[in-house]
Amino acid sequence: MGSCIICGKSVEGRICDLHEEDALFEFRGSRADQLSVDRYYRGSVDGFAEFGVFVDIGDSVTGLLHRSELDQRLDSLDWEPGDTVYVQVKNVRDNGNVDLGWSIRQSEREFRGVLVDDPEIGHAVLLENEDDEDDEDDGDSQSDGGSDEAASDSAPDESASESDDDSTTDDDPSSGSNSAESETTASAGSVSRTGDADRVEGTAAVGGNDGGSNSAVAAESEAAEDTTEEQTAEATAAEPVAAAIGDLEDHVGSDVRLEGEVVGIRQTSGPTVFELQDETGTVDCAAFVEAGVRAYPEVEENDYARLTGEVRERRGELQVETEDLDVLEAEEREAVEQRLADALDDEARPDTVEPLAEDTAVAALSEELVEAATQIRKAVLTDRPVIVRHANTADGYLAGSALERAALPLVTEQHRRADAKYHYFDRRPIEGGVYDMDDATKDTTTMLDNRERHEEKLPLFVFVAAGGTRESLDGFDLLNVYGAPSVVIDDIDVDGAVVDTVDAVVSPSADTVSETTSTALAANVAAHVNEDVRDDLQHLPAVSFWENIPEPYLAAANEAGYDEAAVSELREAVALEAHYQSYEDKRELITDLVFGDDEEDVGGLAGHVAEQFREKVDEEVSTARANLDHRTVDGVDIAVLDTDAFTHQYEFPPESLLLDELHRAVRDESDAVLGISTDTMYVRADGDLDLHELVSEVRERVPEGGVATRSVREGTIRYLAGERPAVLDATLDVLAEEL
Repeated sequence: MGSCIICGKSVEGRICDLHEEDALFEFRGSRADQLSVDRYYRGSVDGFAEFGVFVDIGDSVTGLLHRSELDQRLDSLDWEPGDTVYVQVKNVRDNGNVDLGWSIRQSEREFRGVLVDDPEIGHAVLLENEDDEDDEDDGDSQSDGGSDEAASDSAPDESASESDDDSTTDDDPSSGSNSAESETTASAGSVSRTGDADRVEGTAAVGGNDGGSNSAVAAESEAAEDTTEEQTAEATAAEPVAAAIGDLEDHVGSDVRLEGEVVGIRQTSGPTVFELQDETGTVDCAAFVEAGVRAYPEVEENDYARLTGEVRERRGELQVETEDLDVLEAEEREAVEQRLADALDDEARPDTVEPLAEDTAVAALSEELVEAATQIRKAVLTDRPVIVRHANTADGYLAGSALERAALPLVTEQHRRADAKYHYFDRRPIEGGVYDMDDATKDTTTMLDNRERHEEKLPLFVFVAAGGTRESLDGFDLLNVYGAPSVVIDDIDVDGAVVDTVDAVVSPSADTVSETTSTALAANVAAHVNEDVRDDLQHLPAVSFWENIPEPYLAAANEAGYDEAAVSELREAVALEAHYQSYEDKRELITDLVFGDDEEDVGGLAGHVAEQFREKVDEEVSTARANLDHRTVDGVDIAVLDTDAFTHQYEFPPESLLLDELHRAVRDESDAVLGISTDTMYVRADGDLDLHELVSEVRERVPEGGVATRSVREGTIRYLAGERPAVLDATLDVLAEEL
């Protein structure tokens, strides 16, 4: 029996079932059916095809990474034949074909250990102990201790044979005493430095056994006769210097004391590596007990700790060889936590920038814009994924794209991984601008799964053109159960209950609601997130207005190369694409539409798509207009459309967009438009119409109707299908009174 390299559980081999997906495997088999489904393997690119990438796993097996498994376009991959990649085996077919999946981890250090999958051995073994396992299987092992004992016994031998000082050779008689001296610094069960630089990257080894004590006595005796060794011992016993991680390059070769947060722990085939972060940076701190065995098992991620050790430079990167690691408690923890939080806030908080154009609603929200941008920047700096949840409308897609444009360069700068921009930033459209329990349950399930399987932080959720009303409260409450932070950016007067629930809100006052859009607000937040993309955002607010574009925004669009016709075409093109596959972000397509490199060629892709928009919308509006039922109540003309009978359901345009267009077309002859289906009503009217008040009045008049607000943004009401006639009559009466 062995023990899991991650949790220490007794298992056959070196990995338990729970943590198998956290490890990377080297395949030593010769047939596809010897692969283990769901494991992650190291492979090399063999070649490309239109449908995917062929990847060699080991020397004898090739699998297919289909393009549908990639989270970026096939032609955007920068892989070359022979490049090392990391893939998951999804399926092994009866004919020997191997289906591979994409791994978001594309470097060895992102896995928590490297193991060998050798069918001849029968269980996973540490890469460095592979030869020992082979000997054991041949009956050549000298004891029943197996590879674990072999790994343990080999560690001090290797440490003794390799010196930390390049000037010391195996023939130098002082090398033994130096090793002994280093052991005197560690008590039983503690961690001290070792010279095994190549295998464990200069990590620490456990001392304190009887042999170590005898060696220490001998070392002290020799030190009394040797002045140089005495000075070395004094230096070793010196109090470590308190240092910031950002200043460690000034302390190479010295002992330091660090305080910070443990933001990552990974178990390698040699040491345990703790990622310690303070307000100035992050550093790997390696602690060695035994090859593949977890050091300091009481230390967990997100603990605040005090660590002492020697600063070394390994392969061009700084690393600390851990001598002691203590978890901070109570007041000490609070002090360090607050210090780091204040420093992070200062780093993430941007300066106030000028609005993209003159806008009274935006000008009144300068503090809110900065706070929202701070939350987004802070998430990027702390490796927290950012999930933008936006309405599946033109305004929602444009607003989400503005934040995406600003955040992606920061994500790419923060992470070295090629797929970071797909992993740490995502847009997820939602229907009707309401974050309901279906959406919240899906998000919660995904984030908890990612936390469990990949130790990923809970994401920051940014709601744009969505989430601003009380209909989203249940969804927010579910996120808050797990402490996921959230921000709302909406052009409506956000409900007070929502303001109390989320971490930051950007919302205009009630008297300026009609003067702006969610895109205008989000684009100005994006300019604070990353001022370098400001010029890319200039035209977006103008595009988001369906009519009466404010002159300052139109001028900004003209300056960016978009005249009024181009602005209209772009709006209609985005609206059409927002409808199809409405739950997908369509990142590349929307980027091509909204941020085309050739600004003079907006009439190309956008013009082509806009033609389809106008053709489909004009036809539907014409049909709807011919079938309007005009009702006059107390001198108020209300046009009623039966959307079940006179629209093409599930086709473009959706009812919400059609009713908007219809209302604009007939507003000179009708005071309001109602679209009514089996159990849903769409309300369109000019002026300040409070949908919640309207619903409340209708509910009082039809108490058995099950009347409720579905979406303020879409102007929709839900009711029981059997009460449709009564609900319609009551709504006509209330509308007439309101108007």
